[in-house]
Amino acid sequence: MTSPEQARRFVEYWAEEGATWVKAYTSIGSAELGAAIEEAHRLGLRVTGHLCSVSFQEAVALGIDNLEHGMLTASDFVPEKEPDRCPGNIMQRAGGSDPTGPIAQETIEAMVEAGVGLTATLAVYEAFFPDRAVVDERTLELMAPDLREAYLDERGRIQEMGPDPENFRNELRFEKAFVDAGGLLAAGVDPTGNGGALPGFGNQRNFELLLEAGLSPVQAVQVVSANGARILGVDDELGTVEAGKLADLIVLNGDPGSDPSAIRAVRWVFKDGVGYDSRELVQATRGLVGIR
Repeated sequence: MTSPEQARRFVEYWAEEGATWVKAYTSIGSAELGAAIEEAHRLGLRVTGHLCSVSFQEAVALGIDNLEHGMLTASDFVPEKEPDRCPGNIMQRAGGSDPTGPIAQETIEAMVEAGVGLTATLAVYEAFFPDRAVVDERTLELMAPDLREAYLDERGRIQEMGPDPENFRNELRFEKAFVDAGGLLAAGVDPTGNGGALPGFGNQRNFELLLEAGLSPVQAVQVVSANGARILGVDDELGTVEAGKLADLIVLNGDPGSDPSAIRAVRWVFKDGVGYDSRELVQATRGLVGIR
């Protein structure tokens, strides 16, 4: 999109197609993002963004509803950022900043005050850093052979010369600070990245990483379930186990509140009230990720 008019037409088209959310990407300008947000809200849609050319604080001022990924994509942390331009090497430069310093505090405060949620993708980020436990045998078994080989080769390169692991720990600290300030944090995986964070297994890893960040098990469960439903505006239908809500849930062999490793012990998966054997689901997808 190269003009506010194009942004409005884009949103109008997808609204007519039944979309309920629009996602802005890294190179969008502030005028286009502002027009997209205004048109989306006029039509009853919401807007999220994986941003860079527009900072988090700028997007909040424009009325965005949610932001994706976290500190490592926030150009707020690059002092010499030019208007509507994405600074180079944003993940490394933002990640090397103070996650609890004045810029972080201003950004978090702006988001919390405006009610803007943050969707964390810690399991995706983690796979870009050395010295992290990201070679999960369960994930490797589900990957197609070519994808598995490419992922392991990439991990080898990252282990040799990847970015400073402290940058990832700064992301953890930023998300903890966001929660402590009253921010609405959700979590998920992403089809981008280097392919190491799969739906399901990646979400389990997100839970573990939230604990590493300092959240309690109860807080982490809320982040990976109820908070996502709140951000999406469907928390009256799902996200918590209550009478009258859709039965989208998992049954674990154990209590992640007292034993965090139980998050990986999924026995049953219920979708729309229909139960599925987790072991059979995993078996049916072995070797297929990366093919379909």
